[in-house]
Amino acid sequence: MYPELRKIRYIATVLLIILLTPPLFVIGIATIAATPVVLAGTIRTFIVQPFAIPGSSMFPTLEKGDRLLANKFAYGYKRFSYPFDTGPEFRTFGVQPKRGDVVIFRYPPDPAIDYVKRIIGEPGDRIRLLAGRLYINDEIVPREKRGINPALGDSGQNLIEYLETLPGGKTYPITEVSDDEASDNTDEFLVPPKHYFMMGDNRDNSADSRYDVGFVPEENIYAKASLVFTNDDDPNRSGWIN
Repeated sequence: MYPELRKIRYIATVLLIILLTPPLFVIGIATIAATPVVLAGTIRTFIVQPFAIPGSSMFPTLEKGDRLLANKFAYGYKRFSYPFDTGPEFRTFGVQPKRGDVVIFRYPPDPAIDYVKRIIGEPGDRIRLLAGRLYINDEIVPREKRGINPALGDSGQNLIEYLETLPGGKTYPITEVSDDEASDNTDEFLVPPKHYFMMGDNRDNSADSRYDVGFVPEENIYAKASLVFTNDDDPNRSGWIN
């Protein structure tokens, strides 16, 4: 794809997200933004922000090299929504993240680092993995085998793909090497108030809440991953993020 066409696609997807954002808010922001430069900065700060995916921890939902747009209005605004982390401690226009959402959050041990994962546990949930199967509040999460994905990276191991369905009906694909990896058996995690439990869709190759990421404070979540608009190796790759 020519650079001009990639730029056009990027602009078009930004405009699409803006059109899906509550109109009165957009009108107010557009009124404040008096010049194109200010408008561009305002859009990036308050509405959508681009991100690059450096690894495969969210495969197959997200692939290495994906370029995505994240909706910063989805959960309202708090500390990490603003430049230099200068936002208020309370959430403005607050909407709570939901189990199953793919979100952008600040890595708790080092808030300078952004992570993208899927919310698996909400406050008060009890989460564990047993023989590769996910349990939420003692109930096994249903999954259906879809097939085999080619090997990723240097492991030389093919990945088994499943469709997993969370309580509430959210369905999405996950991949695993097997149900007998080091990450497939855990202790039970009790999610504290105002925190969330995150996991990658590539279950055997994801640094997430099972490890040093730990429980993610609600204030660290500042955007919802909305759509992929291109990929470094496949410029034609695009689509909404489930």
